[in-house]
Amino acid sequence: MFEIAELGHKVCKADYNEKVPALRTQLLTLQQQLNTYDFSVIILISGVDGGGKGEVINLLNEWLDPRYMRTNAYDSPSDEELERPKFWRFWRTMPAKGTIGIYVGSWYSTPIAQRVHDDTKDPDLQLQLTQIKQLEQELADDGTLIIKCWLHLKKEQQKKRLKQLEKNPETTWQVTDRDKKHLKMYDTFASVAETVLKETSNVQNPWRIIDGSDIRYSSLTVGQHILDKITVHIASHDIRKNTPAPLLPPQIIHGNQPQILDSLDLSLELDKKEYNEQLNLYQGKLNKMARHAHEKKISSVLVFEGWDAGGKGGAIRRLTHALDARNYQVIPIAAPTDEERVQHYLWRFWRHMPRAGRVTIYDRSWYGRVLVECVEGFASQQEWTRAYSEIANFEEALVDHGIVLVKFWLHIDPNEQLRRFKEREQISYKQHKITEEDYRNRDKWAEYSLAVNDMVAYTSSQTTPWTLVEANNKRYARIKVIKTYCEALEKVLD
Repeated sequence: MFEIAELGHKVCKADYNEKVPALRTQLLTLQQQLNTYDFSVIILISGVDGGGKGEVINLLNEWLDPRYMRTNAYDSPSDEELERPKFWRFWRTMPAKGTIGIYVGSWYSTPIAQRVHDDTKDPDLQLQLTQIKQLEQELADDGTLIIKCWLHLKKEQQKKRLKQLEKNPETTWQVTDRDKKHLKMYDTFASVAETVLKETSNVQNPWRIIDGSDIRYSSLTVGQHILDKITVHIASHDIRKNTPAPLLPPQIIHGNQPQILDSLDLSLELDKKEYNEQLNLYQGKLNKMARHAHEKKISSVLVFEGWDAGGKGGAIRRLTHALDARNYQVIPIAAPTDEERVQHYLWRFWRHMPRAGRVTIYDRSWYGRVLVECVEGFASQQEWTRAYSEIANFEEALVDHGIVLVKFWLHIDPNEQLRRFKEREQISYKQHKITEEDYRNRDKWAEYSLAVNDMVAYTSSQTTPWTLVEANNKRYARIKVIKTYCEALEKVLD
């Protein structure tokens, strides 16, 4: 696989100086055009030590407009990064639509390094590569163009390059003990890298392997490759935009099939005395377990979904009353902001992942993609149908990291909802909660019920189950929410 990059390609200085001005002009013109499009570009620059990654990236920063691009360099994860799922540090730096993000030390670095140093075995590497392919597929499905360049050197060339860098007083700092150690492991590194590139190179996101022995050749090749890929992607984007997407088979279940929400007993209730007794009991229990989880650095993510006026806010307030205010945050989710609209829809949820031992509570969540965005037509059919698997992958990453994930749907019937709407209109400090849109949404109760049924069916698993809360009686719902979270923490702490 690396043979073509070991042929010793060279570009003389005169040819290089002649070609660079035209290439720079084309790249800048294309970058200005890209700024008007609703997709982003991710450029991964990887390769062997001494392959010229730094020099190529420096030139790209010199050639491109820095206002519409950002370079992200990654080394060993910081403590803050280690406390979150591994892709968190990449998600938080994803480029906005219309801009370019250059990554050196990407999501490939750790899997390769771990396998080379034998910290992981082949099955573990394959699992990590599967997760990487899922990530890249999700980004590509959202329109993101991923350009992957591997700068390669033969073993003799790498040894020579490192010696040259070490001899020069201005570059000797670039050669570390780690680089020398890696040189001794070159054959293993090349073998692992070849496996990784083969496994993760496909028609949509291919790797381009480039000879790194001559910086002029590699710089021109990388620059031209970026120019070609963005040009083709823009043309393909224009074609897709002007071609109506074929309708996929509907995923929402239609007909008279029984719905899972119909199985809930909404008559369940607690009287005031029993409620106060259980509230004191479970708030006290939660307070102790939450402190224990904080000490053990076990994080939690709580998701609250449900009907308008379903009691999400009241349940959240009773739950947080038992928590240390320093260790939790409540994230209310509304329509995306301008900043959020130019990112993948999961970006705004990834950025709020809690540090070790802390709790993030989402008052509405990523499930808006398959609920309001689906029913109201804010997301295309292709977007919300693939969201089921995207959400499953996202939640699996949280659970695999050791995060306690608890998902609540608070269910009420239409009559109870209407009663609560009327009640809110009469209470001055609750009037802001009721809008004309809330009444309009009642007309789509059947469509939302079907969407909720599919949501539960397609995104509930043994590790990421939904808790359906009978919420016609607020007291019963609040106790069930706190009790369920206690049980989830208890299971992990035991």
